[in-house]
Amino acid sequence: MLSRNDPDRIKIAFDDHRLVADAGLILPVTLAHHLGLGELVDRHVDLGDAPGRANAGDKLLTLVASALAGGDCIDDADGLRAGGTERVLGCTVKAPSTLGTFLRSFRWGHVRQLDRVGREFLARAWAAGAGPGDDPLTIDLDSTVCETYWLAKEGAQRHNYAGQRGYHPLLAVAAGTGDMLMARLRKGDGPTRLGAPPTSCGRR
Repeated sequence: MLSRNDPDRIKIAFDDHRLVADAGLILPVTLAHHLGLGELVDRHVDLGDAPGRANAGDKLLTLVASALAGGDCIDDADGLRAGGTERVLGCTVKAPSTLGTFLRSFRWGHVRQLDRVGREFLARAWAAGAGPGDDPLTIDLDSTVCETYWLAKEGAQRHNYAGQRGYHPLLAVAAGTGDMLMARLRKGDGPTRLGAPPTSCGRR
């Protein structure tokens, strides 16, 4: 609705607890639950004694839903708590402050745990019919540069070949569709070939 005091601004208000924000999330979160994303996170992600260790599955599902809804920062996840949205997401939507504590609990070694979650989730999706089937599949391996702006970030303290400070992940992409199959996080000063097989790509 438009504000009478400030007609140049639009205020979004929920006046019924049954209303759902971003109802388009119902399909992707239903798929995520059918494939057991939250369960995979709870099984494989171990944050030790870190403050954000509890209920990792719900926290990751909250972050995924927020990103799908267009969120580009932690605070945007608060929009998922409006109206009856939480009831259709199938998880307990966590507050931005809780999500921040969760994300700050990760260290370099936890990336491999998330890699395993991604691999098993993709395998389940392909087994459910999302894969290429019997058609040939070409996988392209390439690196990219993810610049960061905080000098204390683990693995991102040194400059890469492009003169930027950040990470230098290796990506595996399905040729033709552009679907991301895997991403291997590497230090910013890692060479382009680091983590790639010694043979050429294009295998199934």
